[in-house]
Amino acid sequence: MYFAALLARTEDGWEASDTELDDVETLSDLTDLAREASVDEDTVLVYIEQEDAWFGVVRVDGEEDPRIYVSDASAAARSSYGEILLTDELLGREPEAEDEIAALEELVDLDGTEDGEPDAPEDGAGDPAGTALPDLDPDHDPDAVPAGPLGDLGLLADLGLSEKDLLTLRTDALAEIADALGASDVLESVR
Repeated sequence: MYFAALLARTEDGWEASDTELDDVETLSDLTDLAREASVDEDTVLVYIEQEDAWFGVVRVDGEEDPRIYVSDASAAARSSYGEILLTDELLGREPEAEDEIAALEELVDLDGTEDGEPDAPEDGAGDPAGTALPDLDPDHDPDAVPAGPLGDLGLLADLGLSEKDLLTLRTDALAEIADALGASDVLESVR
């Protein structure tokens, strides 16, 4: 079960609305949705929660890049909405770098051997200079998503919720966020 809400700051305080994410497939779609709810390019928060598993907050300030926080990245990775938030940049990955390298290797022989020569052993044996490095962590998966919180911990600090407080939020995080923002009353109207 998912719940999503938008909190948009206005001159008169915060406005809240629940939102459907059925048409949202990318972070760009989510950012556009937030910007549409913005008044005078002010701050908009998009809150997404999968009941008792994880929550995420996306902060959009005008035309700036969105700032993201996810309470449990590994749980979010198993969710279609969570995958939207877990961008390559947030995960510290080069965007599609592995796909680009694989495509180049298919086009060009990049293994350093001439056609017809045997390939060099992959374990470094027969390496006369001893320059081949062993794989130090054979169990390391570069695509693994870390367990626990991930993202911009200072995302809500200027709005009244410190990094430490954000890290301690678990269930019903939206109510605590709204309380810190002074938006509890408007949130209740959409929940």
